[in-house]
Amino acid sequence: MLTPLLLFASVAALSDSEIPADTVTLPDVVAAAPAKTNVTLLPLNTNIVTEEVIDKSAETSLLPILVNKVPGLFVTERGFAGYGASGGSAGTVNIRGVGQGNKVLFLVDGQPQWAGVFGHAMPDTYVTNGVERVEIVKGPSSLIYGSNAMGGSVNIITRRHLQDGFTGRAHAEFGSFTTQKFGLTTGYRKGKFGVTVAGALDRSNGYRENSEFWNANEFIQFQYNPVKEWEVGTTVEMNQTKANNPGTEQAPLVSMWTKVNRGTASVYAKDNYEKASGGVQAFINWGRNWVDDGYAPDATPTDYIFNSTDYNMGFTLYQTLNLWQGNDLSAGIDFMHWGGHVWNTGKEDISMRSSEFKGSENEIAGYVMMQQGLWNDLLSLNAGVRLQHGSQYGNEWVPQAGFILKPYAGGSLKFSFGKGFRAPNLRELYLYPPANADLKPEYMWNYDVEFRQWLFDNRFNIGLSFFFIDGKNMIQTARVDGRPRNVNTGTFINKGFEVDAAYQISDEWSASANYSYLHTTNDNLLGAPKNKLNAEVCYTPGNLELTLESNTIWSLYTGAPDGHTQSYSLLNLRAGYTFRTKVDVKPFLKLDNILNKHYEIMYGCPMPGMTVMGGVEIKF
Repeated sequence: MLTPLLLFASVAALSDSEIPADTVTLPDVVAAAPAKTNVTLLPLNTNIVTEEVIDKSAETSLLPILVNKVPGLFVTERGFAGYGASGGSAGTVNIRGVGQGNKVLFLVDGQPQWAGVFGHAMPDTYVTNGVERVEIVKGPSSLIYGSNAMGGSVNIITRRHLQDGFTGRAHAEFGSFTTQKFGLTTGYRKGKFGVTVAGALDRSNGYRENSEFWNANEFIQFQYNPVKEWEVGTTVEMNQTKANNPGTEQAPLVSMWTKVNRGTASVYAKDNYEKASGGVQAFINWGRNWVDDGYAPDATPTDYIFNSTDYNMGFTLYQTLNLWQGNDLSAGIDFMHWGGHVWNTGKEDISMRSSEFKGSENEIAGYVMMQQGLWNDLLSLNAGVRLQHGSQYGNEWVPQAGFILKPYAGGSLKFSFGKGFRAPNLRELYLYPPANADLKPEYMWNYDVEFRQWLFDNRFNIGLSFFFIDGKNMIQTARVDGRPRNVNTGTFINKGFEVDAAYQISDEWSASANYSYLHTTNDNLLGAPKNKLNAEVCYTPGNLELTLESNTIWSLYTGAPDGHTQSYSLLNLRAGYTFRTKVDVKPFLKLDNILNKHYEIMYGCPMPGMTVMGGVEIKF
């Protein structure tokens, strides 16, 4: 059986007859979730991480999987488990060096996920439980998604049950630092009605003292197909996190913790006809946050708790028409209302409030995009434009264009250029002394070329891409009249290349690797290594699965005051065996950093040496 390690979006460059029969292509599954467009129709650099890859990883957080499988993507970490929030938190996602300040947009089934006041993503909520696949666009996605998709987008597609009957899976893991992980996903479908329920719980004492972590996630989804061409549904997801932060080794903290409760809900209706497809989705996500900023061991304890609530709600309406042969015309309208409330309460008297703020903003946008295939799709042209109006910053135009050329069977060439932008968040506009209510959006121009070739009866594929990014209007804090003030002053140039390859050597052996190189004019760019190499070899004889994985990083700036960078190489092992009965049972073992390397991703936060996790997964 062909085992895809990573399904690259370049499968769109192949005809149906050229794609391996047991490879699931994105067009076959995209209709299972509300989606503004089929990303494989766009001439953008796109990666798809499949359900099989997620299952083999034995991870409960999505972000480590994305780091390993997607060239040019990197995530900051501060310890063994959890990313946290507030000061000293990790989980910043950079794509090609763009990401600080929430410049990469995360979505769940097309619904934007970010905190309404501070504008950041919520990395601890991105769990593997109940996920079917993840679509990653490297480069601006602002044409389709608007603000915050400046550097790229990560769309998490949840699992749906399409066949009648009852199915599910459960797992339990135990390992280093008294870590325990449990998860359950189950679904039922009968005729036109389907339901999916999932839940997960992770807890760990952490690698360092006072780095305990606890995370729970609950998910429920209903779908109903009144007729073949229509689906309506609703989704509710809740997440509760408690993360302790010991500070850095140079500046340790006592009693620094964050507690976050988040929820998201949506309702949707979508149509799928021969000549038209689209839908409408209304959504809301909200959060309630508590933070104790902690104190130095020799300092006086703080007497307050930071509190905040935030929300992000809106709707999207979209439709794609196939007007004539090879043509797709997509158009849509988006509206979003976001904001929040922050305040401090006394630890001894919670009725005492201080530093209180409330605020909100509105955004509305319309976009249109056309894709035209020529000469039996030898050449596909794509162009679109978005006009977004923000109640604070006014109008923002977002153009994008490109092409896909397939000069011969198994080969493709993509080119795209486009604009991405990020609107200022409430903290930058109104909170704390540097606030500036006159800030304008940050933006960047992105140019991307990708070549991909499939060989050996499609058992081997290799891709090479080059990118050039020109960033403008970056929001930075500067001295104005002797006082700190947020201003649109920063610029940057990021450029580099990426190469990836995957080879199905035989039915039992497969291998893959990806490498990325980044050159930036920002000498102190956090969480964006100059060189990143990931490789793995898989051996799957019968019911046994063995995977050896290598992750190598060169020249990673961690925030060290002297500008020192980190370089390290990690070796990981995954093993599992499936006992196939009426209920499949798979014991598995996960060994990370088996060479016991010492390294840091964030300055002053040492990562653990070798760690061991073992458990069992049951499918029914």
